[in-house]
Amino acid sequence: MIKIGMIIGDRYEILEKIGTGGMSDVYKAKDHKLNRFVAVKVLKQEFSENANFVSKFRIEAQAAAGLMHPNIVNVYDVGEENGIHYIVMELVEGITLKKYIEKKARLSVKEAVSIAIQVSMGIEAAHNSHIIHRDIKPQNIIISKEGKVKVTDFGIAKAATSNTITSNVMGSVHYTSPEQARGGYSDEKSDIYSLGITMFEMLTGRVPFNGETTVAIAIKHIQEEMPSPREYVSEIPICVEQIVFKCCQKSPDRRYQSMAELVDDLKKALITPDEDFVKVVDPDEEASTKFISDRDMAQIKRQSERREYMEEAMRLKRQSDVEDEEIEEDEDGDYSEDDYDEDYDPKMEKLTTILAIVAAVLIGGIILFLVGKTVGLFSLGDNSEKEENSIVPETQITEPINEQVEMINVIGMTMEEARTALVKLGLSPEFDYVESDSVEEGIVISADISTSTLVDVNSVVKVTVSAGRKGVEVPDVSGVSYAEAVTMLQQKGFVANKAESYSSEVEKGNVISQTPAAGDKAPSGSAVTVRVSLGAEENKVRVPNVIGLDEEDATVSLIEAGLTPGVVEEVNNEDTALTGLICYQSYSVGSYVEAGTVVDMKLSIGPKAVTYKYNGSIQAPTKEEDPDYKGDVSVHVVITSADGMTILDTTTSSFPISINSAGIKSATGTITFTYTVTTEPTTSTNPETGETITVPGTSMEKTVTRPIEFTEE
Repeated sequence: MIKIGMIIGDRYEILEKIGTGGMSDVYKAKDHKLNRFVAVKVLKQEFSENANFVSKFRIEAQAAAGLMHPNIVNVYDVGEENGIHYIVMELVEGITLKKYIEKKARLSVKEAVSIAIQVSMGIEAAHNSHIIHRDIKPQNIIISKEGKVKVTDFGIAKAATSNTITSNVMGSVHYTSPEQARGGYSDEKSDIYSLGITMFEMLTGRVPFNGETTVAIAIKHIQEEMPSPREYVSEIPICVEQIVFKCCQKSPDRRYQSMAELVDDLKKALITPDEDFVKVVDPDEEASTKFISDRDMAQIKRQSERREYMEEAMRLKRQSDVEDEEIEEDEDGDYSEDDYDEDYDPKMEKLTTILAIVAAVLIGGIILFLVGKTVGLFSLGDNSEKEENSIVPETQITEPINEQVEMINVIGMTMEEARTALVKLGLSPEFDYVESDSVEEGIVISADISTSTLVDVNSVVKVTVSAGRKGVEVPDVSGVSYAEAVTMLQQKGFVANKAESYSSEVEKGNVISQTPAAGDKAPSGSAVTVRVSLGAEENKVRVPNVIGLDEEDATVSLIEAGLTPGVVEEVNNEDTALTGLICYQSYSVGSYVEAGTVVDMKLSIGPKAVTYKYNGSIQAPTKEEDPDYKGDVSVHVVITSADGMTILDTTTSSFPISINSAGIKSATGTITFTYTVTTEPTTSTNPETGETITVPGTSMEKTVTRPIEFTEE
């Protein structure tokens, strides 16, 4: 039995209880070997003696342990000690998404989409490992204090290794997919549906389908049309609405076919929220609203009645054996649900089996026929005491058997011989030393697992080795520097093995812990493992370089780095090569900041446009420009800038011309004068005849050009 203060696995100190479920309890614990806090999930005592439940508990650990992703709660260890089966997981200090939504009423579009992207990335990693979560809901999504979003509780996830695996879902019915509600086959697209419902709740603060019973809600998932989130929040962009619709299509074939496709559209929604780019296929008859026939409805009712009958019989029997147990509420206010058979009572297993057989006979052949076609809907829990928002398809699943090996006899072997033999078997040996007058130094005295016992591969075997008649006491090197620890150990004849880990309490370079412990006795020359601090673990992310990227790529780069894209401001930038690209980011490239930090950016719209002005007067053509010009003629004056802009176009015979013009885009221009010059008639006398000859004057059009410079505004 777990008690506060006890240590399990020789390293995990139980500090406090932080959660409970139908099958397991969760405790906060301290890992003394790595000096960090962890969450320990412990199988309840009443289930530990049942091999079926223990097997399922281990499968949960195996499924989750293979997943390593920043958006998934990681599993560190799994073990068993004195009948206590436990899983050690990452401890995430934060709040569930359910509580976060309740606190804020609803989330902004940008925040909801950003959270959905992180959740999708975590689920995508699971899908890539052929793991389906099957219980995606806000209660199973945690937002850490640093703003990191993590998916937790892969307790009902099963490795999707073949198409024969069927659903074993017991998650909240508000988020279950139509195929799960029918009890049929579910795959990765079932998680996409549940995420779509979760997005709906983030955006609107409510779930799309509600009802008085789990059956009523499940029928709505199967039958009713999905409401639009824009009915409740009108400012939701159309593309976000369409993403939700596509996730929540009744037919799995109409949804996103992978999380990667969904992530792509979510990123586009962040960058271009006003575009309607989501392609949603109009549902045909196969994907249209499904109506439950009278026969199907009768089946649901009969199976629900059978379930209630069985539960009532079990309840009455329990009352005669034990006192009623209080059902603890989980942190999101719903009654805790287990990932498997929530109401299982080992003492009632035989009675349950008999009742199930009797009920099956009473239902008759029609149920047998219908079960072959579809699995019915069941209400979870003990009447009013249990949450009315869960559904349990009755399906069978073949549980894999853990690989086991037969323990060998290591007594009498040397320590190294025992280590080699046990590792070869797939076991993990740990050695302790005791003084002995009868057993030679370095020889194995005993092991905590008896010879010929079947044990799981990777189990820890504790081996006791003789330290001889006069074992050497191991000095205490905790807290000193590694160099000092090596010196102290060498003086006693020991060899130091160095291991490293992060610690927020021990200074970098100093020893956190040691094995064997201080005061223990070990043979001279044996190794002492000292764990050295790397300092406080930086829960920060490195700022990527987004300068030179377009807005879309920059936004994606920040999101993938665990940061939040902020305001994008359009600015002028003299570097023409950056026109249309990001030219500034609010945090330096390569710096480390808290995860989720908002990074603002500036988008270059090119160099700043310089404009010019001209305030002055235009003088008439000079004698140098045209000796024939006379001031009494009409002149057409045109001023044009170098880029072809006409600044002045007028005709006058009166100079100077005053001009006041601004907004000129070129620094220089030309003044063009166009006018007509008429020469005077000439008279001459012929000297021979005395005749007077008059030559009339001529007219000629002339053009004079003059360069001009403008002043910068």
